Amino acid sequence: MKQLFYFILLFAGFSSIHSCKDLTDEDGNPLIDMHNNPGLTGPRALYREITDADTIAEYHYNGLLLSRVLTKGASVTDVQFSGNNLSNVNFNGFVDSDNDGTLDVDSTSYTQMFTYGNNGRLTTISEKRTVYDRTPGVPPGTPPGPWTVLRKTKTIYDLVYSPTTSKLAKITMRTGEDVNPFDYTNYSETTYEYLGDNVSKVVRQYGPMAGGVFGAPTAKLGYDYSNFDNQISGYTLLPFAYKISVILSTEINDRRSLILSPNSPKRMAITDLTTPIPVPAIFSTDYHYDPQTYVTKGFGINYVYKPL
Repeated sequence: MKQLFYFILLFAGFSSIHSCKDLTDEDGNPLIDMHNNPGLTGPRALYREITDADTIAEYHYNGLLLSRVLTKGASVTDVQFSGNNLSNVNFNGFVDSDNDGTLDVDSTSYTQMFTYGNNGRLTTISEKRTVYDRTPGVPPGTPPGPWTVLRKTKTIYDLVYSPTTSKLAKITMRTGEDVNPFDYTNYSETTYEYLGDNVSKVVRQYGPMAGGVFGAPTAKLGYDYSNFDNQISGYTLLPFAYKISVILSTEINDRRSLILSPNSPKRMAITDLTTPIPVPAIFSTDYHYDPQTYVTKGFGINYVYKPL
């Protein structure tokens, strides 16, 4: 499967990256020294995910609440809360829809609205997404044409939790082109298994649907996480709903499911489960930590924190 080959290239690239420079935050305040750091005491926030080559994400806050995330391609995600619950996410920029490590040429804009149940758990995410493209300049070297709408989609995600553990057990996606009359034409189902509190296995299958009925799956990918440490993942500092939004930012971003775990896996395997004899692509890492046991480096990504 082409996507699995892209995963291999992407993680091989990450594993070849080494340490990065010490940084300051957006106000010029010094951050943790990642090479010989004394750590932070008191409340902290995840500030940056970086490699030597690029900044993967930079997190901004309004007080204690996440408010904006800057990602590759000058992309911007604005996050809004209603009380302590994340209520909507607005993204404008570029995504890597096929996970080949390169951002799409087409521009993407989407809005996700979050609904919670009586127990305060996230139950539904509704999304409207627009993809724009532009024609190349003619003759070559001249400015390209204006951005025009390539396609629009409407998607709904339903989250189900285990009645015994209260952990996320399943996400069902229904999506279709935003045309009149509208109908959902494709689906996916994602299931989650756990080792303690950590996500140990994710399986997502995809297929067509018509008249509200799911057809036979046409693709199926598995993600396995193991050899968890007992230290603290930096992703524990991000809201659960935002982490789900990241995983759902493209239809094959489930490799990021490790962000749902409080600890960090030292081994990950990605498998195309539609092949007669599935062969996993395996990736491994060693982590670095600060004195407060927060992860500072793993899978070639450096994690930078700032005090709150």
